Amino acid sequence: MSKTIGGFALFLLIGFGTAAEAAPWCAFYGSSTYNCGFYSYQQCLATVSGTGGYCRQNFFEGYGRPGKRPRGDRY
Repeated sequence: MSKTIGGFALFLLIGFGTAAEAAPWCAFYGSSTYNCGFYSYQQCLATVSGTGGYCRQNFFEGYGRPGKRPRGDRY
């Protein structure tokens, strides 16, 4: 019985994969705390509502205009 359960658990891990994919919207809660798992701006806004965070397009995965990424600060 335990071999069957173990085999089934292994099948689930291998069969469905463990790759995560980022979504087009990110919620930023602080300078180093963010969550890029939102597929709509409204979904992101509902999550940060009342926490003081903000929503922004995911620039980590290149969503938005092709070939354009924020330049960031230059020193």
